[in-house]
Parts: sequence; structure tokens; C-alpha cells
Amino acid sequence: MPSRANERWSLDFVSDAFTDGRRFRVLAVVDDFTRECLCLVADTSLSGARLARELDSFIARRGEPRTIVSDNGTEMTSMAIHKWCQETKVDWHYIAPGKPMQNGFIESFNGSFPDECLNETLFSSLTQARAAIAVWKEDCNRNRPPLIAG
Repeated sequence: MPSRANERWSLDFVSDAFTDGRRFRVLAVVDDFTRECLCLVADTSLSGARLARELDSFIARRGEPRTIVSDNGTEMTSMAIHKWCQETKVDWHYIAPGKPMQNGFIESFNGSFPDECLNETLFSSLTQARAAIAVWKEDCNRNRPPLIAG
């Protein structure tokens, strides 16, 4: 269990579709200690190289985590992410295949994010989706329950 902010981040992808049937994905990153949604990046394609660039950009503003936890998806196990881990020295922990509760913080988030945001709007464009997701993220972080020390 993390004992401070930036000790452990969890990440995963959530998928949705535009009204014309085209798919898009959202990269979700959560700080496991604060439960803060650190970023939501929506796009039609999110490769391992793009994931590394997004993490670099976010770390430049927030600071570096000690550990990142994810599943074994192709983006997370890509050569780009392995190289990124070597360069940054961030420890990347992969959960066991088929064991999503080993990454319970992001799984919990992935339960509420679609219900509270993605399923509430029919998106016709990436611009529209990004705007709605940004508003939801700010509201989510502003209204998340406080941590109970213990």
C-alpha cells in the first residue's frame, strides 16, 4: 500500500465509440495514494511510444512516480515502454494475466469513469470527447472523498 503521493500510479485504457461507430481509447492514470485522476488522454490510437511521451509530459509537470502498475497490454509491454523504464528508472509492475483486482485502484476508477462520463454523452468527435473528459476529470478530482489516515 502506498504511503505518499507519487509512490505508485496505476494505469489502464478505457474504450468507447463515436456516433459513427469509430472507436477511441482513453489512457487513465490514477495516483494510488491520493486516488487523484492524474490524466485522461483520449485518442483514436495510443501506442507504447505515445504512452511514453504522455508519461514524460505528465511527469515534467507532476514529478516522477516510484512505481507504475498496469496489465500486460501490448502498449504497456512494448519496446518503447521497456526503453522508457530503463531511461527513467521507474519501476513498472505488471499484474498477473486475468487478475484485474491486482490493480484494484484503476479497476475501481474504470468502473466509475465510463458510467459517469463516457456513457452520459454521444460523442461525434475527438474534440468533443476530450472536452467532456477534461470537465469530468476536474469534477472528479474536486469531489473525490478525502483520505482517511490509518
